Amino acid sequence: MGTPLIGVRCYPIEEYPFYHCEGCPPGSTGNGTNCHDLDECDLAQPCDENVRCTNLSPGYRCDPCPPGFTGSRGSQGVGLEEARRNKQRCEDIDECRQAAPCGQNAYCVNTVGSYDCVECANGRYDPSIGSCLGENYCPGGIQCDANAKCVQHGPNSYSCECKTGWAGNGLYCGPDHDLDGWSDQRLPCRDPRCKLDNCLDVPNSGQEDSDGDGVGDACDNDADKDRIPNDKDNCPFVPNFDQKDSDGDRVGDACDNCPYDSNPDQKDTDHDRKGDRCDDDIDNDGIRNERDNCPLIANRDQSDRDHDGIGDVCDNCPHNYNPKQKDSDFDNIGDECDVGPDQDHDGIPDQIDNCPTVPNGNQLDTDGDNIGDACDDDKDNDGHKDHQDNCYLVYNPDQLDSDGDGRGDACQCDTDNDTRCDNVDNCPNNSLIYQTDFSKYQTVALDPEGSSQMDPVWEIYNQGAEITQTVNSDPGLAVGNDKFDGVDFEGTFYVGTDVDDDYAGFIFSYQSNKQFYVVMWKQNQQTYWDSNPFRAVGEAGIQIKLVDSQTGPGKMLRNSLWHTGDTPNQVKLLWKDARNMGWRPKTSYRWYLIHRPRIGLIRLQIYEKDKKITDSGNIFDRTLHGGRLGVFCFSQETIVWSDLAYRCNERLPESMWNELPNNLRGSINKDFNRAHRISSGNPFLQ
Repeated sequence: MGTPLIGVRCYPIEEYPFYHCEGCPPGSTGNGTNCHDLDECDLAQPCDENVRCTNLSPGYRCDPCPPGFTGSRGSQGVGLEEARRNKQRCEDIDECRQAAPCGQNAYCVNTVGSYDCVECANGRYDPSIGSCLGENYCPGGIQCDANAKCVQHGPNSYSCECKTGWAGNGLYCGPDHDLDGWSDQRLPCRDPRCKLDNCLDVPNSGQEDSDGDGVGDACDNDADKDRIPNDKDNCPFVPNFDQKDSDGDRVGDACDNCPYDSNPDQKDTDHDRKGDRCDDDIDNDGIRNERDNCPLIANRDQSDRDHDGIGDVCDNCPHNYNPKQKDSDFDNIGDECDVGPDQDHDGIPDQIDNCPTVPNGNQLDTDGDNIGDACDDDKDNDGHKDHQDNCYLVYNPDQLDSDGDGRGDACQCDTDNDTRCDNVDNCPNNSLIYQTDFSKYQTVALDPEGSSQMDPVWEIYNQGAEITQTVNSDPGLAVGNDKFDGVDFEGTFYVGTDVDDDYAGFIFSYQSNKQFYVVMWKQNQQTYWDSNPFRAVGEAGIQIKLVDSQTGPGKMLRNSLWHTGDTPNQVKLLWKDARNMGWRPKTSYRWYLIHRPRIGLIRLQIYEKDKKITDSGNIFDRTLHGGRLGVFCFSQETIVWSDLAYRCNERLPESMWNELPNNLRGSINKDFNRAHRISSGNPFLQ
């Protein structure tokens, strides 16, 4: 005989089993005599589909709504009727409607219970449409050419730039076979960059055309139309049928800036078309050379603090008496003051370094207080700390900001107060540099002894943005005057002859003729002809080397440069392209170098036309912390470095930043923020 369940109403009857039960309690089923639990989770599905349902006896329980959802914190009940009547509902939270859950270069996609950030790898995020813009779209509705990209120069400052392998004004781009910045076809626009390249196959970024015939000098066999081929013409760009050369310097009178004084280099410091050799005021400062204590640099005040007869503006040790100006290592610091430790490895001895413990190869000191910007927390000396100053490089104690955009009126478009707006300034944070200029260069011979080969012969074009080297020479450098910390350096490399197969490249972080980084490219493998002091084998391909030489220029450094691999106390090979791919003659290559001395990062990419052919990946070396830029050659003639460009930059492209190890990124931000007195943000991300 069965036993009625508790909670079941039963009453007696005369027949077996002598009672009758009306039914089972909520949460169970049966005849009252025999009841078993109902599984509400299975039969009624009372919980949200994203929540776990647990069957109880009797009843059921729903877990709380999961993260990313709003709704009940949990619920429970008994029986099918309650389960069906009070179903749990969890509503997905749209995180994308919250304040900027993703970075500035990504857009948010809501997912069930969460969200995804989709990186705009080739463009920018536009919140008005909730997605990425193509890389050829600029804010403000500017549509760049399909072969261009939008480049940001500063807050609310953008422009269109043609991609590598293309040239034009950005709104229109045409193919650029020789990578000199000029299109192979005429473009439908009036901008100067829209005209047709006058030398389609030879890079000539200055587009020089002496005879005005539409054929650039670089590819015109008789550039001045005097019926004398350029290679035999003593004035290849000025007509002179008689080839008269009164001073015998192999420069014809018609183009000689000192026709009666031999000056084959034609140096003209003040650009007055009168060569230094015959100019009685070379720097054009109103003081004749014989009475000028700086005849090559204008200085009307003739200041000379150390009374050594050399004016302060051209004295390589302005505080040390050194009338001979001896500079053994060609670092533009005289031997008299180039002594003692250099604890921050920026190439400046501590005793004259304006930031002895913080690397600052450029020694920039905006307010002239003898404290370098790199370690000065009030760079403009206006009483406002940099992190609170709305013009941190321009003196503006009133902090006037008429339009309320957070940027002071005193620096509205010009951060460094050099009279160039940031969008046309190569170094918006450095008032000493605003454009690429190698016209004031220093020649550095790396094997000055002996006469096995000539020293390089350098020529400058396009207002300092193009360099050529014409002879088969000993190793040598042409080093620019500007000094950098973080820098982006790019240019086009071209060998215009089938003769020879040797080295050419460029340098960065030049600190002296003993210390610099060099990118060098050889066409074919070859053993150097002179095995003294050791047998040097140069392999084909692209290499990045650290020159940290104990001896400096000479045979040992010469052979160490030629040799592929490390040479103790001379050269260290940092990276080599494993494919051993040599350069091809009469082929243009575009290089892009990123150097961030503060974190020791080096990155090289090389393009042929619009195709990337080399990428070194992130290389790290912290030996040298900034310096000057230049070009390098070794035993190779007829080299062109065209359309050169450099820019001050401490930040990294996002893709490159993302390749850094997490621990390194955290360390970089922490150190940088502490040094620059800022509390948050990513100072290294572009």
